Amino acid sequence: MSQDLTYKKAFDELAMIVRAIESETISVDELAEKIKRASQLIDFCQTKLSGTEAEVKKILEQMETKISSDKK
Repeated sequence: MSQDLTYKKAFDELAMIVRAIESETISVDELAEKIKRASQLIDFCQTKLSGTEAEVKKILEQMETKISSDKK
């Protein structure tokens, strides 16, 4: 995967692949390669979402700890 790949870019590319498959504009010769790329993009998006969720959870916990300690 490219280092400059973002969630939005991956999602947009995945959407293009899905549209091409649905509209049957992908040849049989390209199909396996597109499915492989789609699988990579899905993995990237899932990893990005999990990482973001963990980061947000950590930030919220830090905020709660700070608020609790400020109230004392």
